[in-house]
Amino acid sequence: MKTSQLAEGLKGSEIIKIAGEVNALKAQGEVIYNQTIGDFDSNIFPIPAELKQGIVEAYNDNQTNYPAANGVEPLRKSVSNYLSSHLGLQYSPNEILISGGARPLIYAIYQTILDIDDTILYPVPSWNNDAYTYLARNKSVAVETKPENKFMPTVDDLKPHIKDVNLIALCSPLNPTGTTFDKDTLIQISQLVVNENKRRALENLKPLYVIYDQIYWQLTYGDVEHYNPVSLVPEMRDYTIFVDGISKAFAATGVRVGWAFGPSAVIDKMKAMLSHIGAWAPKAEQVATAGYLNQTEAVSKFINQIKEDLEYRLGTFYEGFERLKNQGFPVKAIQPEAALYLTVQFDLLGKTTDSGQKLTTIQQVTSYLLQEAKLAIVPFYAFGASTESNWFRLSVGTAKKEDISSIFELLEAALEKLK
Repeated sequence: MKTSQLAEGLKGSEIIKIAGEVNALKAQGEVIYNQTIGDFDSNIFPIPAELKQGIVEAYNDNQTNYPAANGVEPLRKSVSNYLSSHLGLQYSPNEILISGGARPLIYAIYQTILDIDDTILYPVPSWNNDAYTYLARNKSVAVETKPENKFMPTVDDLKPHIKDVNLIALCSPLNPTGTTFDKDTLIQISQLVVNENKRRALENLKPLYVIYDQIYWQLTYGDVEHYNPVSLVPEMRDYTIFVDGISKAFAATGVRVGWAFGPSAVIDKMKAMLSHIGAWAPKAEQVATAGYLNQTEAVSKFINQIKEDLEYRLGTFYEGFERLKNQGFPVKAIQPEAALYLTVQFDLLGKTTDSGQKLTTIQQVTSYLLQEAKLAIVPFYAFGASTESNWFRLSVGTAKKEDISSIFELLEAALEKLK
């Protein structure tokens, strides 16, 4: 049976395809180290105990009816205070919109800002912008970034396209790379947007807006700092819509509490749109999150602990790839800066396996690592990069500390088989 052209043309997730291979091998009794998922093993990384208790208490208190369309007021107040105290960003509760995680918010931004003939600019690799562009029936300009820039876009990457686009999607810390904007680069990009909007104002044209997805901002390591456009260039306040929430910093991906904040005119339209979709976070979870964010000491303790645990895993994986590189194997990793991702290169195209198969595609490289090293990771082409890119995302949210040495033993043995 035929469905709509929109439904027929929607591409399947490459990560889900890899998951199918993983599950098939597991069904055969194989032990697979699945580092594909941008999520946490909740047995290793449970949500904060205070948040869990707050959710239970909210359900016991029968907080189960419709929440306000823009989110319950105590949560919007808590988010407003949290942004002020942690980032120095001043947004009133009425400039904040609560939703069931970040995804409905991103979709609403596309639908609120862009007409069908409008164009979005986004760097690749990046998470899911191609799918949102397709669903919103917009045009896109995808700019492929470079490893020497940690796969973060530069002002020179964006500048040639700036006059022809209506929305720019930026993410820092970046999924899939775990890298971040440095201060100077983000200032340059922000000033580019401000200057372009001054030009558009003179010609009475629609503004150029920026989605700034900072869902991982609390998960930075070492001396790495998180920067945002509004703090660096205050004029960006009129053009920036932030996407944020509890999913990553509090290992609460299934709790589904996210928020957007930005210009009130845009936020109000997003609220109206999402109210028809019913994409709000459950009321009990909203009430519990409001209470939890106000528990300064508990929040700080949890953030410090999860950062320590993730940084250990990322650092241990990075050191393992450095050892392999120093042994002469064709691998490389970018030093981790944030989030739960390590960017890894496997320069294996053209290599031949011990069974005589020549690896001629990244799909074959991905499959070889899965079959021989029992390691499942995601190639960057799944995030919009070229199908010839030999870079991969390795996620540590499901990694057990005691498994990492076994992963590298298997990986080294698999690499040794290649000629």
